[in-house]
Amino acid sequence: MKAAFVPGAVALALLPMIGSAPAAAKGCLKGALVGGVAGHYAGHHGVLGAIGGCVVGHHLASEKDKRAAQQNQNSATQPDGD
Repeated sequence: MKAAFVPGAVALALLPMIGSAPAAAKGCLKGALVGGVAGHYAGHHGVLGAIGGCVVGHHLASEKDKRAAQQNQNSATQPDGD
């Protein structure tokens, strides 16, 4: 019975790779590494920790990019003190 599910599971796992655009994963890898290690030591939940770490790391990286863009915009619009 389990052998019948393996090809279906493999097909579902490979489905997102077909026809998808590459994603910008800023912060995800570092967050996944830290989250995976923390999850492993907090009760053998390394995969869940890696998923959560990826989400948090990506969020923090995008917030950092937004702040940097806003600072660049503010510095470009302010007149010089000359």
